Amino acid sequence: MNLVRSIKMAFKSIVARRGRTFLTMLGIIIGLAAVITQITYVKGQSKEIMAYYESMGTNQIQISAYKWGSGSANLFQSLYDYCLQLDDLVEGVTPNVYIWGTVQYGTKNSDTMDYSPQLYLGSDQWSLCNNFTISQGRDLTYLDIKAAHQVCVLGSRAKELFFDYSDPIGKTITLSGVPFEVVGVYARKDFSESAEMGWSLDNVIVFPYSTTRALAASGQDYSDMSEFVAKAKSREALTEAVTRLDGFLAGLIGDPSTGNSYGHYSVYSPEQGRESTEEANKKQENMMAGVAAISLLVGGIGIMNTMLVTVTERTREIGIRKAIGAERRSIIAQFLIEACIICGIGGLLGILASYPACWIYCRKELGYIVNPDASIMITGVVVSVLLGVVFGMYPAIKASGLQPVDALRAE
Repeated sequence: MNLVRSIKMAFKSIVARRGRTFLTMLGIIIGLAAVITQITYVKGQSKEIMAYYESMGTNQIQISAYKWGSGSANLFQSLYDYCLQLDDLVEGVTPNVYIWGTVQYGTKNSDTMDYSPQLYLGSDQWSLCNNFTISQGRDLTYLDIKAAHQVCVLGSRAKELFFDYSDPIGKTITLSGVPFEVVGVYARKDFSESAEMGWSLDNVIVFPYSTTRALAASGQDYSDMSEFVAKAKSREALTEAVTRLDGFLAGLIGDPSTGNSYGHYSVYSPEQGRESTEEANKKQENMMAGVAAISLLVGGIGIMNTMLVTVTERTREIGIRKAIGAERRSIIAQFLIEACIICGIGGLLGILASYPACWIYCRKELGYIVNPDASIMITGVVVSVLLGVVFGMYPAIKASGLQPVDALRAE
């Protein structure tokens, strides 16, 4: 068997029936393009979610706790003192209270911005617990918290919104009319596409939680803080730290599940959310693989049908080849090569079609363009060629089994 000659004959047969061949390929093209688009979208979505978890930092523990009455005002101090006792498990704890208000510097006002900054009350350990580092100036200090200094630290995006490229250190911004001096800027940590569009993890401003009295003068009361973040020293210490904090809050507030409590609380680690998200993404990818299998199965059946028709049309040609001594394996190889070429070209066209499909779909759903992974494309071509082998085998065997005398009699 001459491989080059067989490939030339396969191309000649495909070109001679190009209309029918293209319609046969269409099932492979559409199926593969649709599957690659969906898998690329799932991977892009997963990557965005994982990047969010990474930006939050590892070993983070989110705590929501509230105690009825005046007890809530001293809740953080109790939590802080307990975390000091867990110094082998916990390395930091801070309030993480989201607040509202109008931030202004000169003529720039957060109310007129498309993406106004997120405002937080935190301690000197806020950056540690939330995985931020300082790039300019300094961080909040214990003295700032103790003396209720009216200072703040800007995220890199918030700095750009209010100060452009000028140095903000030492400048004064106002929050609902209350002045705060900018003492530091956090290093940029969000490099996602959404950050370029406006929304960003870096679009934050952090104030000392002890300045609630100054903010109360503007008519806002944040004295009852209920949201906190702690950071475990390691992933190994995370589970025990969550268990210990849960037990401490149950004793301090009471267990809501028994109905015998003085408030409510929850202790949660984003690591649990990360694991759940990864599991959900794997299930979604497996579902996509199932859809792919069904789509390509339909395309493969079309290939088989086309090859059976081709065998019928070329019965006389097969008879002549067998009469002059062609072996069965040569006939089988001839039709398998033709089926593989059809599927291979269909796979390549499907990959080409997947690019604009991914760009349009991901842009619409995720807000930015995602390109298909090389591994997905290579797998797509390989699977397409294998389809040609699997679904071309039966027609090829049928063609090789024709008797020369019967084949030569065919019209």
